[in-house]
Parts: sequence; structure tokens; C-alpha cells
Amino acid sequence: MILCSDPKKQYTSLKSEIDAAVLKVLESGYYILGSEVKAFEQEFAQYMKAKYAVGVGSGTEALHLALVACGIGPGDEVMMPSHTAVATASAVKLAGANPIFVDISEEDFNLDVGTLQSAVTSKTKAIIAVHLYGQPARMTKILEFAKKNHLKVIEDCAQATGAEYRGQKVGTLGDIGCFSFYPTKNLGAIGDGGAVVTNDQALFEKIQYLRQYGWKERYISAFVGWNSRLDEMQAAILRVKLRHLDTDNGKRRAIAKTYMERLKLKGLILPKIADDIAHVFHLFVVRVQGRDKFLSYLSGRGIAAAIHYPLAVHMQPAFNSPKVSLPVTEKICGEILSLPMYPELQPQDIDQVCEQVNIWKP
Repeated sequence: MILCSDPKKQYTSLKSEIDAAVLKVLESGYYILGSEVKAFEQEFAQYMKAKYAVGVGSGTEALHLALVACGIGPGDEVMMPSHTAVATASAVKLAGANPIFVDISEEDFNLDVGTLQSAVTSKTKAIIAVHLYGQPARMTKILEFAKKNHLKVIEDCAQATGAEYRGQKVGTLGDIGCFSFYPTKNLGAIGDGGAVVTNDQALFEKIQYLRQYGWKERYISAFVGWNSRLDEMQAAILRVKLRHLDTDNGKRRAIAKTYMERLKLKGLILPKIADDIAHVFHLFVVRVQGRDKFLSYLSGRGIAAAIHYPLAVHMQPAFNSPKVSLPVTEKICGEILSLPMYPELQPQDIDQVCEQVNIWKP
């Protein structure tokens, strides 16, 4: 079976480096917020060309803490696309705020800035810009709208570590950037992990306190915080993988280029890539009529494609918003399909995917 993603193969390819890093932590006897976390935070901030980075427990917690640090709380509204992982909306609810779902662009599946004006209210305090599938959202227009309406901009970079918008790393364009290190991500831990990146010293300090009970000094909580710490083991693993991230993202782009050149199925809609961005292809997402039959067909031929995401957040039982009309989002959800995409995907696997896609008869 050709998997849609395969984090074990990345571990295997870096086994000696990762094993040595893990052993170093085990032998140190120091497992929480030690030298590995500090070193990773410094290295990640440097990679991002940002002033500050804070390691936290997950991508969801990165968003949650970012929202709280930005002063978002009960009664506030946060605009966001509905076509995203449910974790984005969960973080808004964790902060006590209400997600306001807006539609997406058919071009890149990211937030359609033209839908923001009709959704903004006196309660709106922030926009979450999701860089979905590894392709940056249209940040210039989002930032212009936010400035005009006095809104914070939080970037959800869970699927876009290393991506660039007009030569600048995503996560450094808004007020604060949030990252997930879930094992399948472009920069993936072997377990959960996340980070927050910012150039604002006050936000940086607030996130540091929030991730550990609001402590400014040990055992003294200056305000309410949580337990959301990136552990030493994951930080050590991430330090290894960070050194290979640009190379791995290059491999993803090469695979995407091959798909773009060789996939010829009539009616298959391939990704559209803007000229001013650097896509990192966390996922390679196509559109096709009869998607569910196509998915079943591929599975029967040993190709584990997937759907990211089959049900928009505003249609989920937990977030049911019956009055919300998002026609593009709802259309896209019924057509999208993620083909196998990870750096260790072998040429023969790519050949098989292309061959089976091209011979499908709806």
C-alpha cells in the first residue's frame, strides 16, 4: 500500500541522528523545558527569521495560547475559514471566543478576503489566516483588512512550515504564527508538539507564562495559565529534523512537479500555484467529480489517498452553524482528494499513482 503520508519512513531515513538525540535526552535526566527546548526555540526562530519562538504542547495549543495572549476571550469573535482542520476552531472555543466562518477561494482553498467585510462586527477581534495544504494565504489583503478594522492576525501555519509569501516565511507576517509538529507535518515530531513565533516581545513573554500555569517565577502564577510544554524528547527530535526541512520541502516540490506534469485524467483539477509564494506541499490536493468512487478505486489498487477535509467545520455537529452559507467551501469539500505526498515517496510509487489516476474511468 502506498500511504498518503508515512512518518515512519522519515524516522528510518534519519534513524542514527534521531536515536542519538533521544539517547542524549534520556541520559540527561532532564525532560521538561531544558536545554533541548531552549536550543530548538532559538534555532526555529533563526530559521523563521523571527525574534522569538516558544515551544508548546501541540498546534492546537499554539493557536489557543496565541489567541489568549492577543487578548481574545469570552464574547469575542474570530473570523476564520471553515475549510480547515477542526483544531483551528477548537482553539477559538478554548479561548472562550466564537469562530465566525467565512468562505474560501476556489483558486487556493484559502480564506477569500472578499468575504470578510460582510462577516465583521463590533465583536470581531481577530482573523485566523490558515495556510492550507502548504500554500500561503493572500496575506497582503488580509493584513490590509485587519489594519483597517483594528484586528489581530494569527497565522495557522500547521501545514506550512517553511512556506513563503513574497519572500517572507509564513508565521512572521501577522501578529503571531502558530505551528504544529504532529508526526505527519513537514516538520514533524514523534508525538505531539507545537510552537508559536512572533516579533512582539510582549506576546512572546505572555506565551511563555501561559504555557506553564501563568508562572513568572516557579510556583507563583501571575495569572491563569495552562500546561502546554514542548518536552525535551520532541525538541531534540525536531532539532534533527529542522536541519533537513528545506531539503525535504524541496523533495515535496519535486514530487508535486512530477504530478503536475504527468497527471492527465480528464476533468482532474490540479493545484493552482501563485507566482509570489513558495508552496511546501504538505498535501497534494486535486479536485475530481465522483470523488468517493475515485477514492475507492485508488484504494483497491493499493493507493491510500485521503480527504482533507470531508466536512467543513461549520457543518460539524459540534460547530453546527445552519445559518452560515459558504457555497465554495461546501462545493470543494465534495470534490477534493489528497494524493500520496511525503519526501521519501519513491519513483516507482509516483509512477504507480500517476498510472492509476490516468487510467481511471468514471
